[in-house]
Amino acid sequence: MGLFVSTFIIMLAVAVSDILARLVPKISSNYLNIIVGVVVAFIPALQKDVLSFDSDIFMILILAPLLFFEGQRTPIQFVEKRVCGIIGTAVVLAILSAVLATIVLKISFALSFPLALVMVAISTPTDATALESVTTGRQFRNSIKTPLKMEALFNDATGLILLQAGLIWVSTGRLNVWQDLGQLVVSAGGGILFGGLIELMIMTFRQWLVRSSMNVVSSQTLIYVLTPFVIYGLAEVIGVSGIIAVVTAGLVSNSEATRSRFSSPNQMHLGVVITNFATTVLNSAVFVILGISLGRIGSAHVHLLTSSLNWLWMGILVYGVLWVCRFGYAKVAISDRSTRGAILFAFGGVHGTVTLAMTFSLTSQFSTATFNQIILVETVVIILSMLVPTILFHWLLPVDWDEHQRAYYVQRLRQRAVEIGIKQVKKMNLSDLVKDIVIYDLRDQVRGNSLHHFWRQCDVASRCADQYSKHGTAASIDAGV
Repeated sequence: MGLFVSTFIIMLAVAVSDILARLVPKISSNYLNIIVGVVVAFIPALQKDVLSFDSDIFMILILAPLLFFEGQRTPIQFVEKRVCGIIGTAVVLAILSAVLATIVLKISFALSFPLALVMVAISTPTDATALESVTTGRQFRNSIKTPLKMEALFNDATGLILLQAGLIWVSTGRLNVWQDLGQLVVSAGGGILFGGLIELMIMTFRQWLVRSSMNVVSSQTLIYVLTPFVIYGLAEVIGVSGIIAVVTAGLVSNSEATRSRFSSPNQMHLGVVITNFATTVLNSAVFVILGISLGRIGSAHVHLLTSSLNWLWMGILVYGVLWVCRFGYAKVAISDRSTRGAILFAFGGVHGTVTLAMTFSLTSQFSTATFNQIILVETVVIILSMLVPTILFHWLLPVDWDEHQRAYYVQRLRQRAVEIGIKQVKKMNLSDLVKDIVIYDLRDQVRGNSLHHFWRQCDVASRCADQYSKHGTAASIDAGV
C-alpha cells in the first residue's frame, strides 16, 4: 500500500508540474518538475507518504525503461559509426577525469584517496534527459550534441565500476587497477552482448507472432513494455551492466520499429503512443523525484549546511575539475576542436538522476556523517551542472525559431482547414442536428469549442441518444471527420 500511495503522489506531482509548464513556457518543464518535487518535500501531509529513495527500485522501474526508449530512438547504425568516439567519451574521458579529480580533491581537502574516488565516481555519469532540459528552445549543433547524448547513454557503466572500485578500496585498503579495468570490460561488454542477444530473441519471437494466427495486440504490447525490466533484471543477476544491456536492447529494437510499421499498423501505433506517453511521464517523474530528494536533503541536513561550507567547496571543486577535463578532451577529440565547441561540450556534461541513484546506494556503506557529506557534495554537483549551462546557453546558443514557431504554423494550418470544412458543411443539404454535430467535431480539432458548447452537446446527446449516435456517425464519415 505504501508503494501505491507514494507512486500516486509522485504521478500527481508530475501531472501538476507539467500543467504548470504550459503556463510558463519560458521555463523548462524539468525545472518546474524539480520545484514541485521540492514543494512536496516540504508539505508534511504529502512527504511522509512518499517512500524513502531506493536506488534499486529507481533503477529498474524508472531508469531501465527510460534508457530503453531513449536507445530505441537512436538507429544502431548511428552508434556503429561512432564506436571510437563513444569509447573515448564514455570510458577514456570518464576514467581520466575521475583520476585527476580524485587527486585534486584529496590534496585540497585532505580526504583519503578511497573516499575522494567514491565522491568523484558518483559525479562521473552524465544525463541525457537533464541535457535536454538545459538546451530546450536553443539551437545546439549536432556535432556537439550527438557525442554528449552517446556519452550519457554509455558512461553510466564506467561510473558504477569506478564507484565499486572505490568501495573495495575503502573496505580492503587496496586498489587493483587491472582487475577493475577488466571488470569494466566484462561489465560493459557483457551488457552489450547480453542486451543485444536477448532483444534479438524477443524481437524474433514477436515478429513470428505478428506473422502467425496467434498474434494478439494486447499480448504483444505487454511483451514490449516488459522487455526493459526483464533485460535489466537478468543482466544484473548474471553480473553484467543492466544499464548498458537495456540501452543496447533499445538500439536493436530501433531496427524492428523501422521495418515493421505495416505488418500490424494498430500494434505499431499503440507501441508508439505507449512509448511517447511513458517517456514523457518517466522524464517528468525523474525530476520530481530529484526535487523531493533535494528538498529532503536540505531539510534533514540543515545543521550541516550552516556549520561548515566544506561540502560546498568540495562540490564546486569536483564540478570545476570535471569541467576542465571535458574542455581539454573536447579541444583534442570533439568536432572541430574549436574553443566554442569545447566550451559547449564541457558545459553539456549535465548530471542528474544516475548520480542521485548512485549516491543513495551508499546508505549502508559509510557512517552517517560521511554519507551526509557525500549527499551534499553530489547535490552541489547536480545543481551546478544544471543551473550554470541553463544560464550560459541562454547567451551562447541562438534561439531555435523552428521549434518555437512550428506549433504556431501547424495550428494556423489546422484552423484554416477547419474553417474551410465548416463552410462546406453549411452548404450541404443536412439537418440542423447533423450540421451541429459535424461542426462541433470540426471545431474540436482546433480546440475551438467552449465549455458551454461541450455541455450543450452532452445535453443533446443524452436527450436523443439514438438519433445523435446514428446521425453523428454517418455525418462524421460523410464529412471526412
